[in-house]
Amino acid sequence: QVQLVESGGGLVQPGGALRRSCAASGIFFSAFNMAWYRQASGKQRESVAVITSGGSPGYADSVECRLPISRDNAQNTVYLQMNSLKPEEPAVYYCNAKEYFLAYWGQGTQVTVSS
Repeated sequence: QVQLVESGGGLVQPGGALRRSCAASGIFFSAFNMAWYRQASGKQRESVAVITSGGSPGYADSVECRLPISRDNAQNTVYLQMNSLKPEEPAVYYCNAKEYFLAYWGQGTQVTVSS
């Protein structure tokens, strides 16, 4: 059974930081491209950051490199360091694992940016 278990969401002040984690089980983690998506209320889900199985990161233009993504294949975990969060960035953030036609999602966790 494949599971992507997310942690590290919550409330943060504008300009603050959070670190998200996503622990995977049931997959050959190192073979999967891993990504973080977000979905704000009333909007479509969008890709935020991706890291390939080889460790190469890529980011949406809207986040540039403020939200660095990393992975630890020994721990089967992908991370998203969320820095300098903006008031317009609250959303449900989802972890995603993808390899060819296989794709799995985490449960999603709310991140709220508010003073």
